[in-house]
Amino acid sequence: MPRKPSVSRSDHDVVDQLLHDWQRERPELDASAMAVVGRILHLGRLLEVGASERLREAGINYTDLDVLATLRRSGPPYRLTPTALRKSVLLTSGAMTACLNRLEARGLVARHAEGDDRRSLAAMLTPQGRKLIDKAIVARFEQAEEALAGLSARERAELARLLRKLRTSLR
Repeated sequence: MPRKPSVSRSDHDVVDQLLHDWQRERPELDASAMAVVGRILHLGRLLEVGASERLREAGINYTDLDVLATLRRSGPPYRLTPTALRKSVLLTSGAMTACLNRLEARGLVARHAEGDDRRSLAAMLTPQGRKLIDKAIVARFEQAEEALAGLSARERAELARLLRKLRTSLR
């Protein structure tokens, strides 16, 4: 079994407690992977909550930001099919439809038929939607910066490299 790294009490987190508990209850299990996976899952929830709180100030939720940001970063004319959007934001078809309906009702996107196919309505940012996403994305980037304030530039780069490696290995 791998040696457990020494952790000072001030660095102790909820995952350390989880690992400690499993070591006590099921010492034959190698829980070392949970030291990483557990933290990634926990951090994901914490970061999403922080982002949602910051975005609420801008009058938008996290899912709506994701869709609007995808349209915005697609470049002019800021128009994508629902299929292209789903691939980027990982929403189900039903969730994407609900999100687009909500954004359209607020005047943030408009939907138009793609060519002669009335079954596929592409979503396009409206001027109001572009204004909102340009404001909201600044708040989102600021929140991300604050979340990583405890890491040096070198640590951020290394963490990004390792997370990319992990992500690409899970395809």
